[in-house]
Amino acid sequence: MTTAPGRRSSTFTRLLRHGFTDPSAAERFLDAPAIAAIRADPLLLDALGATADPDLALRGLVRLAEAHEDSTERQVLLDTLVTAKPLRDRLLGVMGASEALGDHLARHPADWRVLATYESADLHPGVTEFEQGLAEAADPVELRVAYRRCLLAMAARDVCGTTDVAQTAAELADLATATLRAALAIACAAAPEDAAACRLAVIAMGKCGGHELNYVSDVDVIFVGDVPDNSAEADENAAVRAATRLASHLMRICSETTVEGAIWPVDANLRPEGRNGPLVRTLSSHLAYYERWAKTWEFQALLKARPVAGDAALGAAYQEAVTPLVWQASEREHFVPHVQEMRRRVVQNIPAGQAEREIKLGPGGLRDVEFAVQLLQLVHGRSDASLRSPNTLEALKALAAGGYVGRIDAAQLDEAYRFLRTVEHRIQLYRLRRTHLMPEDDADLRRIGRSLGLRTDPVADLVKEWRRHTTVVRRLHEKLFYRPLLDAVAQLQPGETRLSAKAAGQRLEALGYADPVAALRHLEALSSGVSRKAAIQRTLLPVLLGWFADSADPDAGLLGFRKVSDALGKTPWYLRLLRDEGAAAENLARVLSAGRLAPDLLLRAPEAVALLGDPEGLIPRGREGLEQEIVAAVGRADTAEGGVTAARGVRRRELFRTAAADIVGSYGTEESPAEGDHGALVDRVGRALTDLNAATFAGALRAAVRERWGDTLPTRFAVIGMGRFGGHELAYGSDADVLFVHEPWDGVDEHEAAVAASTVVTEMRRLLQVPTADPPLLIDADLRPEGKSGPIVRTLASYAAYYRRWSLVWESQALLRADPMAGDPDLGARFVQLIDPLRYPERGLSEDDVREIRRLKARMESERLPRGTDPNLHTKLGRGGLTDVEWTVQLLQMKHAHELPALRTTRTRTALMAARDAGLIDPESAATLDEAWVLATRVRNGAMLVRGRPSDTFPSESRELAAVGRYLGYGPGRVGEMLDDYRRATRRARTVMEELFYGYDTP
Repeated sequence: MTTAPGRRSSTFTRLLRHGFTDPSAAERFLDAPAIAAIRADPLLLDALGATADPDLALRGLVRLAEAHEDSTERQVLLDTLVTAKPLRDRLLGVMGASEALGDHLARHPADWRVLATYESADLHPGVTEFEQGLAEAADPVELRVAYRRCLLAMAARDVCGTTDVAQTAAELADLATATLRAALAIACAAAPEDAAACRLAVIAMGKCGGHELNYVSDVDVIFVGDVPDNSAEADENAAVRAATRLASHLMRICSETTVEGAIWPVDANLRPEGRNGPLVRTLSSHLAYYERWAKTWEFQALLKARPVAGDAALGAAYQEAVTPLVWQASEREHFVPHVQEMRRRVVQNIPAGQAEREIKLGPGGLRDVEFAVQLLQLVHGRSDASLRSPNTLEALKALAAGGYVGRIDAAQLDEAYRFLRTVEHRIQLYRLRRTHLMPEDDADLRRIGRSLGLRTDPVADLVKEWRRHTTVVRRLHEKLFYRPLLDAVAQLQPGETRLSAKAAGQRLEALGYADPVAALRHLEALSSGVSRKAAIQRTLLPVLLGWFADSADPDAGLLGFRKVSDALGKTPWYLRLLRDEGAAAENLARVLSAGRLAPDLLLRAPEAVALLGDPEGLIPRGREGLEQEIVAAVGRADTAEGGVTAARGVRRRELFRTAAADIVGSYGTEESPAEGDHGALVDRVGRALTDLNAATFAGALRAAVRERWGDTLPTRFAVIGMGRFGGHELAYGSDADVLFVHEPWDGVDEHEAAVAASTVVTEMRRLLQVPTADPPLLIDADLRPEGKSGPIVRTLASYAAYYRRWSLVWESQALLRADPMAGDPDLGARFVQLIDPLRYPERGLSEDDVREIRRLKARMESERLPRGTDPNLHTKLGRGGLTDVEWTVQLLQMKHAHELPALRTTRTRTALMAARDAGLIDPESAATLDEAWVLATRVRNGAMLVRGRPSDTFPSESRELAAVGRYLGYGPGRVGEMLDDYRRATRRARTVMEELFYGYDTP
């Protein structure tokens, strides 16, 4: 047909106005002979323009008309299309939304008539109607065709708005039920001997079980088998084998792809033991597994279990047996953390490039709503049967009605969930492919937007609505669990429903609170009233409660938060900091619930909470800056006591900074315990604590000198760090091992200088250890010559004389870690020059020296380990612990440092790596020793953070042990794994140590 230019321009304009994106192609299709009889009808163009994709709908119509080889049948189609508006809207609507169903109609053109069957908008078929639609299917291919025919009618009702998304999802689940029954019937007909030899029940799980299925989704099932009825002598194993063959055939019928496509995959991986377990089990086998081995997520999955096909009595027995187990799941230890960890793991496994497009699994997606609802159901459904619906939207409605979820929150989640499910349906409907990714192509986005009624700017409006709803879900899904706890202790408006005290207690217990009554008191004290402070607390607490619950001691976290809030609540900046500074509130929650040390430090000076909101606040400060601040504070004080009090105040603040950074860092990654550079974290803590103690010594020295002598002491004076202090490897609970050295100024009497030096040492020890609100700095000078029997401070010449005449090999070994920390730098440097020949002997160690070191180590192992202590778990003296690694490294240093300058370091890990690089130890053995040393150090640090006092072993109290596990990166319920990993690492280290240190291989 030839069209005049002016008329063609008019046609183009009309087609564009009706939503066509390719007017040239549309004009060609309109000219197709197959639809010539209706091309001029204005109703056709209007109906096409109302579809999601007019181009796609027109193309599908032409293909359908051309597929009718009988002109009479084609004319019936065209006449009905023009005269029957419901059919026209359904047929064009579904072809404008689904290319796959257009393909189906082109293969089976007579199936358009199914769209004329449902003239009433109120008719929604159920399982029975779908079974009738599938009844004539005698083989898998016919079943696929019949399935698509039913799906065609359902999709038409969906896109035309006859059914909403919840009704569509329910119909899809009913169609799946009918299909599973038909597939099982085909499988039984193909193997009647198997059908007679067993009973088989098909249990729907997941979205099919919950009556909320997608267009294209795996249909999750569990199979239950048994012997036939009235067959007491039947072989149970034979019955299970027969049932397994039937179940496998059923799965193939539904899953295999032919020219008609697959129906959907049948996924049985939710069964006990997953894909590694038998496909079919008896009911007793299922129950034995659930009662003994099942994990928390498996009970969560059973919430949606529903018998749908096969032996009805067996299916009902299964459901009756497992239902009580579902509602007992929240009583399991670490229930809530396990569920939340599973959700986090799902998010982590999304490919990086897809996370922002994931409608189902991404942050703010469908799974967030489903997990939140299921979590609440499992906690409160044990005592409230009204919450036990397997359907997400029905359960959300029941939760709101019972006061378990705020009504506004529930309404917003309901709206968001419906929108996201509708978008998911439209994406899958297009090609009937399983996907949950928002398309990137504008043409796809335009089709989806138009299908939702967004016609002005479909692409931009769709993306805007999608982002709005995901933001709502992201904001609400975690708060959903905690916010009603505040309502339980708040004054509500008339007509509002609150969480009962019993239900609030259940929820707190599920979160891990040991004393829910006290927790509710804290919540009431923090959030009651009409003040601005209470209003901000009501905003903060739902999130904080979640972070507290993610720790091993939620009670301590909430109590600590109340104490800090009581102390700082009247300051204008405190709550504003928590509300407005993104990381501050979470950092505070982590610190308060991680143990005793950091909260104790914070509560002595709560204003230090400001560090948690400063981007630079958790970066430990260097020694130079600390020393300048401390010495300046001492200089402003009127007395030595006042000066050292100021210095200890700085030390307390910096201890808190270091501990808080350490704690936040341990929660700040989702890595497994075996991953991450834990050595760098240990080094950072050790370096920070060493710098802090060195600066504090400098301040105390300045205070002691100024109090009595003014600016100048009659003798040069230096503090030499020893042990972990000198090695820059301090732990939170370490004493400061030191030596004190002095040298009289020219012209000063030696006795006067000695008295002055001794007085300074005594005063420093007193000032640093006097009981105050700040933690003491304990000084240990027992490594000095002659130990406790010798003078606490000596001149440099006295040290030289002693070491020249009396020094033993163990003293030379101890000097490997000597490093000047405070006082006269020149004197400290000359002390190092004095001891270098001792610790790095020119010819290495003699055989006698090596034997003596080995003897001392063996004696230490037999005599110094505390009685009753498990030698496999003592971090310092135990097998493969700190001393095993350190003595091995120190032996290598004393043997070879005279010829290898890289070994001349006070730091254990640095020396170990230098020995590796020099070929003194193979890389694998070096890595083994390093791993054990780092792990043992982290355990010591963790025990101190948790208990607030030093410990060389794992805590014995279960909650404290779990808290150490959280610090080390082990989630709830993984304490046994932590101990096993520690034993494994230290056992390997002991093997290496015995070979390198004692010189023999262990069997």
